Amino acid sequence: MYTIHYTPDTASMVVRIVLTELGVPAKHQLIDREAGMLDTPAYRAMNPLGQVPAFETPDGPMFETAAILLYLADKHNALAPAVTSAQRAAFLKWYFFISFNIHPTLMQLFYPERVAGADHVAPVVAAARERMATYLSIFDAMVAAEKPNWFSPNEPSIMGHCIGMLMRWLAVYGPGHHTYFDLRDYRAIGPVLAMHEMRPAAQKIAQFEELGAMPYTNPVS
Repeated sequence: MYTIHYTPDTASMVVRIVLTELGVPAKHQLIDREAGMLDTPAYRAMNPLGQVPAFETPDGPMFETAAILLYLADKHNALAPAVTSAQRAAFLKWYFFISFNIHPTLMQLFYPERVAGADHVAPVVAAARERMATYLSIFDAMVAAEKPNWFSPNEPSIMGHCIGMLMRWLAVYGPGHHTYFDLRDYRAIGPVLAMHEMRPAAQKIAQFEELGAMPYTNPVS
């Protein structure tokens, strides 16, 4: 059995959704941050950075959300092209494009002081916004042109739920906030997320974590 250590509306959210999509037995363990659980030796043994999530598997503990999702997809042969699939190469390059470009840039938007200190927040945000707009446009154009099965309004995937989570955070504080990006500007991405957020798995976790009825396309904080 798996155990996902989670806090609401963090990266653990997408792991919980994917576990529910797969229908595999899992224990969902709420982290008591106020009690200092993230800093305990036991938790640090699972995630040495003391971040969320930590994920216990029969093969040992894991951290890093992208790795966890890919592990689950491969382990259960679902929600991503199989290793032997002709679509695997394209899936992997874009999966890592998201993991190494969009997600880190999002973190720079939310925590700009971590990049160059509190005195340099404005230029960090400006540069991150420019990069984010470029990355989202590149990905949106690819989806429009190639219509990949692994990011589609026709079938669920770890990519769909992962992008849904990221776009949620880029919209959750609304227009005017420096983290805000309007999903309507990315016409190919929007329909994919609209389908994914209506999946029973996404709706179940969204209700549990109080993320709103449309957690990806019309998020609430």
